[in-house]
Formats: sequence, C-alpha cells, structure tokens
Amino acid sequence: MSSTMMMERTSSVVPQVGFPGYGTPTVGTPTAVTPGTNFLMVPRCTFKVEKCTGGFKLTCVCDDKMATSMVQNLCNMLAGGMCSCCCTLNGITCCVCNFTMGVCRYEMTENGFCMTCTSGDTNCCEMIQACCDCLSCCMDCGCTCCLTINNTPVCCGCTEGCKTHPTSGKTPAKR
Repeated sequence: MSSTMMMERTSSVVPQVGFPGYGTPTVGTPTAVTPGTNFLMVPRCTFKVEKCTGGFKLTCVCDDKMATSMVQNLCNMLAGGMCSCCCTLNGITCCVCNFTMGVCRYEMTENGFCMTCTSGDTNCCEMIQACCDCLSCCMDCGCTCCLTINNTPVCCGCTEGCKTHPTSGKTPAKR
C-alpha cells in the first residue's frame, strides 16, 4: 500500500485489566513498550472539513483502492465509538478534538468516507463547529490530522491545499 503512514501506537495502547473471578488471560500482558517496536500502518488520505447544519462534516478521500477498503472497513467495524481528531506539526501534537458532544455518523463514498458530527443542542453545536474551525486552521497551516475511533487510528492526512506545502516551500493560502 503506497499511500500509508507509519504511526507509533504507544499513546493508544491500554494495559489489560483483569477482573477477579472471570479467569486469567493465558497470554501475559507486556510490562513495558520498547521504543520503536509498536508501530502500525494507517492509510494516508486527503481531508475536507466544513460546517453543516447542527455540526460539521469531514470528508476523507484515499488515493488507492486498498487504502479506501481499509478505511471503510475500519469505519464500519468501529462505528458507534468515540471519534476524535489529533493534529500534529513536526511530530508534536498541536490540538486534539474529541467529538463527545455530538453523534458521529459515517457514510461510505467511492474513495473513502464522509463523517458527520451533529447535535440538536445549540451549545454542543457551537463546540462542534469551533472544533471544525480549529481543525481547518491547523490543516491549512500544514498540520497532519489523524482520525481515530475508539482510540484506534483510522486514517491520517491533510487538506488538499497542503499537499504541495512541504515540497514547494510556499505557505498555504489564508482563509
């Protein structure tokens, strides 16, 4: 898969919690994560974020069929879990938006998916749309966004306007 991105999973790994009386797992839980050994590949995509009635819409477009299939399968399997977006610049987290204040729905498209997060509550709608503005600003300025569902990375990417940013040396157009 040529359009993937390597990510470290140390921040999304949760140690296994045992429950007394329910049996003990036969496989031991690792006590430490060795740096550089816990990585995964996630599809690289192009994001488009925009406000909509009651919230916002995030459209993810993948370049190849394998990435599209992987993203769509992950969305279908994890739908219903907490959705969040993490923006990083040069490997440093700039912003994290958790969409706990709305209902996230996923609609599959030909080249990816479209996620809408909406709420009927006026204050929650304002928070969702503020997150939309924040994500849009971060990605327009060159940040990479990683969409996670249930703390599982689904895809990473940037906006269409930023695709040429790192190589051209030009700053993205201001909004």
